[in-house]
Amino acid sequence: MIKAENQFELTLPALSENEGFARQCVSAFLLRFDPTVTELADLRTAVSEAVTNCVVHGYKGMSGGQIYISVRCFAGRKVVIRIKDKGCGMADPEKCREPLYTTDTSGERGGMGFAIMESFTDQMKVKTGVGKGTTVTLVKKLS
Repeated sequence: MIKAENQFELTLPALSENEGFARQCVSAFLLRFDPTVTELADLRTAVSEAVTNCVVHGYKGMSGGQIYISVRCFAGRKVVIRIKDKGCGMADPEKCREPLYTTDTSGERGGMGFAIMESFTDQMKVKTGVGKGTTVTLVKKLS
């Protein structure tokens, strides 16, 4: 296993008001690597989407859920961000990756979270299982 040059982990309650805090923590940590403004904005947006998905879909508004975030930086300016919940998980993650697909019945969500995360990173992986939660891994190589 390749050792990270630097890393941090963060656990916070799955509350929508913590989305901005998570985004700020990740971006503050990455500033040391002197990313471009665009790279930083891309990763901030992807993290926001992943954290929001944990709150809205992973825990479906249930209280007591936690969001686990880890950021690891490797040689060659490769950044790996993992955002995990222990919520309900997904039965069909490939369906959930389709633009405009959403399980939200309130009509407030547009179903673009995964599409946005994929467009702002070099690679996105989703590991999930019904009743086992979901882990989204975002990979980006900084210029």
